[in-house]
Amino acid sequence: MQIYLPIAEVSVNAFLLLGLGGLVGILSGMFGVGGGFLMTPLLFFIGIPPAVAVATEANQIVASSFSGVLAHLRRKTVDLKMGSVLLVGGLVGAAAGVQLFAMLKAMGQVELLVKLCYVAFLGIIGTLMFTESLRAITRSRKPGAKPTRRQHSWVHKLPLKMKFRTSGLYISAIPPVLVGASVGVLAAIMGVGGGFIMVPAMIYLLGMPTKVVVGTSLFQIIFVTAFTTLMHATTNYTVDMALAVLLLVGGVIGAQIGTRIGVKMKAEQLRILLALLVLAVCLKLGLDLLLRPDELYSLGNGGH
Repeated sequence: MQIYLPIAEVSVNAFLLLGLGGLVGILSGMFGVGGGFLMTPLLFFIGIPPAVAVATEANQIVASSFSGVLAHLRRKTVDLKMGSVLLVGGLVGAAAGVQLFAMLKAMGQVELLVKLCYVAFLGIIGTLMFTESLRAITRSRKPGAKPTRRQHSWVHKLPLKMKFRTSGLYISAIPPVLVGASVGVLAAIMGVGGGFIMVPAMIYLLGMPTKVVVGTSLFQIIFVTAFTTLMHATTNYTVDMALAVLLLVGGVIGAQIGTRIGVKMKAEQLRILLALLVLAVCLKLGLDLLLRPDELYSLGNGGH
């Protein structure tokens, strides 16, 4: 069943979109990731313009993050003060990213920028995840291995210190603002929530306890991605609601299936599978940029 997407200006099979949403939902349920860094490239592959894919994918992230935050609030595992500091940086970064996106869109360079960003980030993240997973498997096979203690770093020596009671931290507000700003830029340019960068940064850079990291990250992501979607809709006119709804329905169903699959697999196995998937998407995007297309020139509907 073909459906016309008015903003993307393409016709796509509705069941294909539901299937993609379901696939990424399954991955989200299995691996505990938002899936935006995989969904957006998949939309590229089926012919959705990068500008529309980036802006529309943020809608799905807002919905899934909101659901997750409610669960974490009930468990009292959200540091609202830390989330608010991260949010200040995130909003500034998102606003700057949307303006950069609009400028490059006007120059006709936005598609190249988005794809290059994805190749770079997916390549780095996939490699780091794969090597870390192999190390974790090696450590688990060594009996009596002790985890290393976290040391105080340069982060704890910066000024403008604040007390974050839920996280049990007394650190400078500067690093959380910078982490939030970098994720805001990523949300605007790449259409991702940024959790795959924010969560490790909150654990290893800020020193937050793992139990409050996910909920706090989701809290910040909701507002940053909602703000990014609004900015894209009013500045670049690239949010396609028909596409967003189909992806969201598929994602909600897929997440339930993925959660049931994930509990039956070991954490190290899940991380290696996700790393391989990320690297495969990175390779496909890289080849698309390097290989000569079948048609050097193409005309859109009604083009001259």
